[in-house]
Amino acid sequence: MFRIIPRVAMTLMLPVACFFLAVPHSVIAQDSNPFVSPMFSDNMVLQRGMKDPVWGWAPPGTKITVKVSDQTATVSAGKDGRWLTHVGPLEVGGPYTLTIAGPKTVSFTNVMVGDVWICSGQSNMEFGIGNLKNADEEIAAANYPNLRLFFQPKKVSADPLDATGGSWMTCTPDNLKADGDWAGFSAVAYFFGKKLQTDLSIPIGLIHTSWGGTPAQAWTSAKELGDKLPEFKPFLAQLDAARAAKKQAAQSQTDMFAAWYKKNDPGSATDPGWAATDVNDADWKSMNVPEFFQKSGFPEFNNQMSVVWFRKEIDLPAESVSQDATLRFMVDDNDAAWVNGVKVGATDGYNVPRKYKLPANLLKPGKNVIAIRVTDTSNPGGIWGDPAGLALDLGDHPISLAGSWRLKLGTVISTQNPLPATIQDNPNFPTVLYNGMIQPIIPYAVKGAIWYQGESNAGQAYQYRTLLPTMIDSWHHNWGQGDFPFLIVQLAGFGDKQIHPGDDAWAELREAQWMTAQKVRNAGIATAIDIGESADIHPKNKQEVGRRLALVAEAKTYRMKVEYSGPVYHSMKIENGAIRLMFDHAEGGLTAKGDPIVGFAVAGDDHKWFWADAKIDGNTVAVSSAQVPHPVAVRYSWASYLESNLYNQAGLPAFPFRTDTWPGVTGGPK
Repeated sequence: MFRIIPRVAMTLMLPVACFFLAVPHSVIAQDSNPFVSPMFSDNMVLQRGMKDPVWGWAPPGTKITVKVSDQTATVSAGKDGRWLTHVGPLEVGGPYTLTIAGPKTVSFTNVMVGDVWICSGQSNMEFGIGNLKNADEEIAAANYPNLRLFFQPKKVSADPLDATGGSWMTCTPDNLKADGDWAGFSAVAYFFGKKLQTDLSIPIGLIHTSWGGTPAQAWTSAKELGDKLPEFKPFLAQLDAARAAKKQAAQSQTDMFAAWYKKNDPGSATDPGWAATDVNDADWKSMNVPEFFQKSGFPEFNNQMSVVWFRKEIDLPAESVSQDATLRFMVDDNDAAWVNGVKVGATDGYNVPRKYKLPANLLKPGKNVIAIRVTDTSNPGGIWGDPAGLALDLGDHPISLAGSWRLKLGTVISTQNPLPATIQDNPNFPTVLYNGMIQPIIPYAVKGAIWYQGESNAGQAYQYRTLLPTMIDSWHHNWGQGDFPFLIVQLAGFGDKQIHPGDDAWAELREAQWMTAQKVRNAGIATAIDIGESADIHPKNKQEVGRRLALVAEAKTYRMKVEYSGPVYHSMKIENGAIRLMFDHAEGGLTAKGDPIVGFAVAGDDHKWFWADAKIDGNTVAVSSAQVPHPVAVRYSWASYLESNLYNQAGLPAFPFRTDTWPGVTGGPK
């Protein structure tokens, strides 16, 4: 679920049951796991040029023989029933048959040897091929027998899992559109893999493991997360408690959450609390909905996880209240709703339409009060969506509820009062997706990884500077295959166009992504800044995202002579009331798509930002503003969404940047 609208993730569902008590990794019974890991199947791609791990489970001491091509390896299952051996190094080619003999013999056919890439992240990676504007055309042309697809099933786990499921498929129209949870296989992964397979003329395997709306901490191993980011230790302690305290498993989710709200949220301290009809909301603030409250100027809970209450009074004529009534709206992330002090429904998940049928005789002639408690578990939050979807249906007649509502902050969710650690079906909790969707893949031999995520962490962008490198380190360390390439998609533009230049959480998240790409060995980055859509967190042009990632891989991983980056800010100098900017990746001169050049802002020592005029001079840009006679700093494309049009001769967009190091808006609570 992104993190700003449709989240960045298709499914951000909080638990619907009690604590999930996974069996510790070290004591999983051998007969609960298959003879051969599900990572191995017909149509797989094995990684060329290295010794490929092959593993599974068998009675302790059982001799296992693995054979592929002219390579044979033998091993015995250990005391815990696990066996692991290596075959190779293998040369590019195929098809081969992989045969594994032990207590039984299995053979996998149509096996190719090439390069394997992990494809992970949140909803923009999960975004399936069927969501494209020209989906039918792309799918119909998707016959690439040497491009292979593996979809890792979604799985939340409190403990690292040995195996889940999945199987390899060849890339055909039917397989491409059918595989995956959201309109087919990942579009970004497909276009990335298709370009590599075509340009390199080798088999390419794509392992897709993503989940919309999820934060990076969910994809990070517990040890590295606890060692590098101590603010997550309270959550990791909750994981430990969920494993150890079996009595908690008997406590229902409803009871746990009710107790948490009563303790931490003043609006829920009594029943019906701030949903009562006689609550005096004169000191509450006003806000036009639907809209995310972070975008509406409420600093007390901007960029925070929080509980926020909304109230609205409506007058109804006597003849309307006897009809069947349904309350409709959308909430990011979770809600409970009351009408006239009576609870009418509660739902978890930002992308689930709320449709609550009201009990008979609940509505009254005259004044009626609707109250909605919104729990925002990651940016953004609020009552959102199409204004037509916010309504009270009386029979066939909808009464619009869009417009002004009263709202009040209940509580900010912090490490001191985290929501109950109900792990099952909660993909946002730290480390649970690493356990359930990364660990089962390890140690399958891979070439590298591509990563499209960050929307869910935008409110904590300064923290992301450490979090994302920590996540990557945890993958590198636990895979045991060195610092394999890790390629990042820098977030596309999204949201309302910024009227006045200044600070912005999404811009700071993009900066954290850029910093990670410079800091982590073998990391790379491709920007999608220019192909976003202001009203859609899931921009449809995934073809270009995949192409740009492939260019980065071809240049940095495969050492091909291709331009893979747009202009990158290098340095600046102040001259005659203007600032001249120098760029790398500007060979042949800079260019602009459209006139004038837009997206630049300048500021003086007072830190006040103004839009700037910009002029290209070869591979430099001079920026100035009549309102800033003595500029000291420049920013470019520094906003959630901003038109910006600086490119190089290869047609690649300039990366957003700032020349200042002034404090931003996400450096506060984590």
